[in-house]
Amino acid sequence: MELLIGLTILIFSAILHEVAHGFVADRFGDPTARLAGRLTLDPRPHIDPVLTIFLPLMLILSGSPIIFGGAKPVPIDPFNLKEGRKDVALVALVGPLTNVLLAIAGALLFRFLDALPIIFPELVGLILVLIVKYNLLLAIFNLLPIPPLDGSKVFAMLLPEKHANTYLSLQQVGIFILLFLLFFPVGGFSLMEFVSNLLNFSFSLLLPL
Repeated sequence: MELLIGLTILIFSAILHEVAHGFVADRFGDPTARLAGRLTLDPRPHIDPVLTIFLPLMLILSGSPIIFGGAKPVPIDPFNLKEGRKDVALVALVGPLTNVLLAIAGALLFRFLDALPIIFPELVGLILVLIVKYNLLLAIFNLLPIPPLDGSKVFAMLLPEKHANTYLSLQQVGIFILLFLLFFPVGGFSLMEFVSNLLNFSFSLLLPL
């Protein structure tokens, strides 16, 4: 039951993440996502075989302490954006920010219900806890500076344009770099442990259970 609820929350949180990208891009002058029919909560246009199905399933089967996935990235044409690289970074940032806001909303609702002089159903508490957990996880993962994750587009703003373009070109193999770093520590650094610790810390700030 918890796994099913968690995956459902993960999928719809990832969809809201992508819709936020497309909505802000549309406001900044790029209608690509809207014209592609991606500004919708219907999950079908957002399903990605790797991010939505393969990656979460592999993490579950491997016994990973964290489960992560995502929706198909919305199409963005940076040449349509009014302020180029700056707007690209803002469009990228709004996705993780949406997940942070969803996590905060879930935590506030949990605290509100918990303060009432009644006992609310355990299932409601579980759903709210998982909303906080998975949205924090989506925000943390997507802010990692590994192309094509959102954090890479924000980090690219700090680089000269030539170097930024070379760095962002790694997005073709970025998912494999991410998977490698998740499962194989490098130089004593474990990305899985880093994300897990950051998740636990941020979760404890919102819901000190």
